Amino acid sequence: MGTILMYCRLVLVLVLSSIASSQSIIKTLPGFPGNLPFKLETGYVGVDDMDDVQLFYYFIESERNPRDDPLLLWLTGGPGCSAFSGLVYEVGPLSFDYAKSDENLPTLQLNPHSWTKLASMIFLDAPVGTGFSYSRTAEGYNMNDTLSASQIYTFLRKWLINHPKFQKNTLYISGDSYSGIIIPMVVQEISNGNDEGKEPKMNIQGYTIGNPLTDHFSDFNSRIPYTHRVGILSDELYEDLKESCNGKYVDVDPSNTDCTNNLKLYTQCINKLYSAQILEPKCALLSPNPNASKLDRSSLQDINSIGLLLSQPQKPEPWCRVIPCRLTFLVFIMLLTHGNV
Repeated sequence: MGTILMYCRLVLVLVLSSIASSQSIIKTLPGFPGNLPFKLETGYVGVDDMDDVQLFYYFIESERNPRDDPLLLWLTGGPGCSAFSGLVYEVGPLSFDYAKSDENLPTLQLNPHSWTKLASMIFLDAPVGTGFSYSRTAEGYNMNDTLSASQIYTFLRKWLINHPKFQKNTLYISGDSYSGIIIPMVVQEISNGNDEGKEPKMNIQGYTIGNPLTDHFSDFNSRIPYTHRVGILSDELYEDLKESCNGKYVDVDPSNTDCTNNLKLYTQCINKLYSAQILEPKCALLSPNPNASKLDRSSLQDINSIGLLLSQPQKPEPWCRVIPCRLTFLVFIMLLTHGNV
C-alpha cells in the first residue's frame, strides 16, 4: 500500500502543477532533496478541431546537450497505461528509493540509466482517457488506433510549434507493449505530413519499441515455439502440439480435441511462470486470476478489486515486479474516488 500511496502523491503534485496553464516548469518534487537537476515541464495540448481532447505530457530536456541531442516521444502500452510509468519505472530520470520511503512521503532518487542522459523526452498520456489526458465531450472518448495515431501526430505538430528550438532535432518515436501497434502508424503520419509539406517539418529518423505487440496471431502463436526453445516445453509435447495443431495455436477449432488437450497440457507447464519475465518469480499480487497464464492476452480485468492489491503484504523476498500499468490504473481510480482530479 505504501508504494501506491507514494505513486499517488507524486502524480498528483505533477498534474496539479500544470492545471492552471497549458504548461508549467516543475523545479522541485516532494521526496527529492533540493532542486531537480534537469528541466521538467508538464502540460496539455489540444488535439482535435475544437481542442476538446487534451493530451497531457511530461517533458524532460536532455541532461547532456538539448540543442543537438535527439528528441524522443515515449508512448506506454496498454492501451491506456500512463506514460508516468515509463518515466519512473522504465527509462526516465527518476525512480523510487523504496528503502528510504515510508507511507507518508516517497523518497525519489536519480536513475543513472535514464535515457534523458542522452536525449530529450516527451512522455505522453495517449490515447485520450489515459492518465490525465481527457476530453471535454463524451464524443471525444470514441477512440481507435488510427485516430489515436492521428491525434499523437497533431500533438507533436503543436508541441513543436510551441517549442521551436526542438524542430530541427532528430526525432524518434519510442515506447513498449501495445504501442508497437501505434508507433509505426505515428511514424507513417509524420512521413505523410512531411511529404505533404505540413509545418513544422519533423526530422524523423526512426522508432524504437521494447517488447512490442505487433500482430495478434504472430505474437501469441510464437509463444509455444519460444517455450520449447528455452527448455520449458519438452520435445515430446512440442512435437505433439505441432502435429495436432498444425502449427496454429491461436483461435483453435474446438472440435480439434487432440490440439485442445495438448494446449491444456501446455498451460499446465507454464501456469506457475510469470509470463512477462520467465526468470522472475510469479507473485500472487500480479496474477489474482488463475487463468492469467493462458494464451489470451493479459489485461486489467484480472484485478478483481482494488483491495486485492492493497491487502497484499510487502515483503523484501522474493523480489516481485510491480506492473506499472496496473498500479497506474489503481492510482487514478483512487484519485478520482477521493475527488482530487
